[in-house]
Amino acid sequence: MADRLIVFDTTLRDGEQAPGFSMRVDEKVRLARALEALGVDIVEAGFPMASDADAEAVRRVALALERPVVAALARCAPGDIDRAAWAIAPARRGRIHTFIATSDLHLERKLRMTREACLDAATSAVARARSYTDDVEFSAEDATRSDFDFLCRVIDAVVAAGATTINLPDTVGYSTPDEIAGFFERVISRVPNADRVIWSAHCHDDLGLAVANTLAAVGAGVRQVECTINGIGERAGNAALEEIVMVTRVRPDRWPVETGIQTPQLFSASQLLTEITGERVQANKAIVGRNAFAHEAGIHQDGMLKDRRTYEIMHPEDVGVPRTTLVLGKHSGRHAVEKRLAHFGLTLSRRDLDEVYRRMVTMAEAQKHISDEDLIDIAASVCGVAPAQRSRDTAAHEAGYGFGV
Repeated sequence: MADRLIVFDTTLRDGEQAPGFSMRVDEKVRLARALEALGVDIVEAGFPMASDADAEAVRRVALALERPVVAALARCAPGDIDRAAWAIAPARRGRIHTFIATSDLHLERKLRMTREACLDAATSAVARARSYTDDVEFSAEDATRSDFDFLCRVIDAVVAAGATTINLPDTVGYSTPDEIAGFFERVISRVPNADRVIWSAHCHDDLGLAVANTLAAVGAGVRQVECTINGIGERAGNAALEEIVMVTRVRPDRWPVETGIQTPQLFSASQLLTEITGERVQANKAIVGRNAFAHEAGIHQDGMLKDRRTYEIMHPEDVGVPRTTLVLGKHSGRHAVEKRLAHFGLTLSRRDLDEVYRRMVTMAEAQKHISDEDLIDIAASVCGVAPAQRSRDTAAHEAGYGFGV
């Protein structure tokens, strides 16, 4: 039986820290409910000490959700811990997530703190958090650039103080998959009582490796992944929840773990985030991007029309996308044009089809994509007939081009 992988969603906290992605309190609650429907295990709702609005948002999310754990972030400082505890108090299951940097770079240049002071602050914070809840997560900020022996000292101490989840973030997205795998293997084998805690990975995407690094960590024994919808977050963002989950669904031979994510809800969650923030998803974004299940090249379209498995490794319906789209453009082939015309009840001679195709390619070179209306107008000008009723295919109408298969 496959191991259970815990999905820790930080869209409302780390995701919101990205410029342009801030959310009002009511918007956070709305998105939190969507995350609950999606099936995430833990919703990190905010950083209560950051502002009164953030504290209110965490508390309202804690009141609104029934199933997921609601987590609040806190520095290793008494005031932060107390504020986080207040915010999660209404939750059916609450977590305090406390953190401190452990790398010498952060300790010396940012915190102006000695290693011993860091160790004391970490253990005191975890002990204080445990006085409020039995679910305490500790994160060693910049863990992957920390002195290994000191990092293990800190982890050993916070586990003894009562931490139940240990998160080792690649805070600046510096690591590579082989490094991350080796890093977690070394830490887990080195720390006494490693089997008493859940190990967690939180990877950033500065080098475009956040998802790859997260999966490498899972392969090394991590059983909690910290991620966000659409991969939003500080700088280049976090590991994308939808990508991690679908890798485990499509390639269980490589990652034999299971999540509680209801994958048909992925696309709607992505769209809701876009609606709330006003920030669009890039067209070629894996899983939820506009082009994730769209095909324009003639060879690809021909293969898709014969057997979808030729160019798709998952069904669009699996992630909540209505259907595959064949986009008519300058790279399209005659087969796709012929099929789309047939959808409107038009059967053309070979000569007329060739002329429609030629004109369609010429138009596509000027305007990139061809809509149903464009294609019908071209066909009418070539053969003098038009369909009695024009398609109102919802997906194609909304996108402005393309058709489903």
